[in-house]
Amino acid sequence: MVVEREHAPVNGRKRPRPPQPTHREVADELRSRIRSGRLRPGQRMPTQAQLADEFGVERGTVRQALRILQSERLLTNVSKGSPATVAPDLHGAMAGPSAPPMPTTVALAGRIAEAFAAPHVEIDALCLTSVSLTLAIGEPLRQIHAGRLKPAKVDVRVLLPSRHIDLAFPVPVGGGAGDAVHERWLAMRNAQGQVLQHNLLSLRATHGVDVRVSFRALPFTPPVKLYLLNGSEALFAYYTLSRREQEIGHEQLEMYDAEGVRSTLFGFDQRGGLRDGAFVKQSRLWFDALWGTISSELLLTS
Repeated sequence: MVVEREHAPVNGRKRPRPPQPTHREVADELRSRIRSGRLRPGQRMPTQAQLADEFGVERGTVRQALRILQSERLLTNVSKGSPATVAPDLHGAMAGPSAPPMPTTVALAGRIAEAFAAPHVEIDALCLTSVSLTLAIGEPLRQIHAGRLKPAKVDVRVLLPSRHIDLAFPVPVGGGAGDAVHERWLAMRNAQGQVLQHNLLSLRATHGVDVRVSFRALPFTPPVKLYLLNGSEALFAYYTLSRREQEIGHEQLEMYDAEGVRSTLFGFDQRGGLRDGAFVKQSRLWFDALWGTISSELLLTS
């Protein structure tokens, strides 16, 4: 999230000031900094006053954001008197198939990092865009570059909606400006996929890892997201739609959309009993069937 302090004139007129970030948006940005390593385990956070000034919000908004991250066990010592501290054991907070359901941004990176501990890493993903997966891959990449993970082979398959379909979401309420919304989604789909592909394929040159990354296009909008890790674990979340305003082409549009990075992720492990084992098995069969039947070639180009 970039908070603009200045609003430069456009065509001689001053641009309208965007609304202040909500406490959830502030929490999302701080969570991203923790996940990316910009805020390290055990590190003291900036003061609430500094965060309020940075994001251009009231201190109450910052406190609400910090409490969210404390409830997710990412922060400790959240109080009015002193800066919060990044939890010293982030892996324990975010990993483990038996962990309680958490937002995708919290849970996914830890599970994928653990999957990369295997000699042969296999990740299958079905999603609207690959933004959550691209963010989550950053953690194991850092651990590989630090020498803590050494996979020999990585296979990643990703199913995404085709550019040629009418998406169920995101769409404008009332129908107008649908082409602009579609193009914005398509640019996001392609850009995130290209980043994911580039970051993984770079492991060939830097660490000699045998990497294959494949994408295929679905003829429908997925109502859920699914991640299959090493054939033994399934992570599942619903795309929950909301009605909200977004800026598309310098115009505020009311849209139906889902924020996949906040979707609550449920974990199922093949070793977790008959129910979990059956869910993982059926999820693998479902993914393989989609991949081998109605999906088509996908090129990540504009």
